[in-house]
Amino acid sequence: MRWREGRRSENVEDRRGARMPAGGGGLSIGVGGVVIVVLVSWLLGADPLQVLGTLGGGESGVSVPTGPWDGDGESSSQTTGGPEDAQADFVSVVLADTEDVWSELFAASGERYEPPRLVLFTDRVRSACGMAQAAMGPFYCPSDQKIYIDLGFYRDLQERFRAPGDFAQAYVVAHEVGHHVQTLLGISQQVHEARERASQTRGNALSVRLELQADCFAGTWAHHAQRTRQILEQGDVEEALNAAAAIGDDRIERQAAGTVVPESFTHGSSKQRVDWFRRGLETGDTDSCDTFRTDGP
Repeated sequence: MRWREGRRSENVEDRRGARMPAGGGGLSIGVGGVVIVVLVSWLLGADPLQVLGTLGGGESGVSVPTGPWDGDGESSSQTTGGPEDAQADFVSVVLADTEDVWSELFAASGERYEPPRLVLFTDRVRSACGMAQAAMGPFYCPSDQKIYIDLGFYRDLQERFRAPGDFAQAYVVAHEVGHHVQTLLGISQQVHEARERASQTRGNALSVRLELQADCFAGTWAHHAQRTRQILEQGDVEEALNAAAAIGDDRIERQAAGTVVPESFTHGSSKQRVDWFRRGLETGDTDSCDTFRTDGP
């Protein structure tokens, strides 16, 4: 991916190395613990996100994460040096590029795009959606309109999910920005209200549609970024499609438990995630991303 000459965003908040306030640490349970909590919660009919929020020591209502995938609210200028600083520079460029694309698309519709802030953190973070741990993966909190990411997730993406490459990493950021677009358009609030009235199975299905639309919006960004700035290099599209497939619910459930339960999906199957990202990439049209009016590819 051609990114080094790109603009850097001013909306990055670096909380890496920030100390957690006294009494705010919560319980650290790790990736394996998260998997166990999610499986047990599903068997008991509980919301695993609320359970994880409680174990994290914060409020309930932690935002839906994008994959199975400190901080006291103050910015920190401390950097860690080494590979993560290069990754921080990278995500700043990707975020800036999403700002440019979505500002143009909103302006074409007579609207003003308000970009999200992206928070870099280590291990744990406090958001307006509650406490969250790095083991949950990157997530977007609609309450404060911020994206949260521990850059260590990219190591997991490469090693655990076997989805390496800088464009795979860009896809992760673009997906979370897609959730921000949904918030600005009022889609997220409508889905939240519908889920409160729905059964667990129906609520999960609505979550899947929300996530697949964010995948499609990520593809929409890539389409316009390529058209105007030629960011893609050979193999980049395959990297993003591989990442989308790697974090499909079916692949994650099979890896964690050896079985697949479609009714428990909250993000979509590998095929669905790949197909919807590809649709946004090929069309560049947000109208084609209406996952709520079609069964999709």
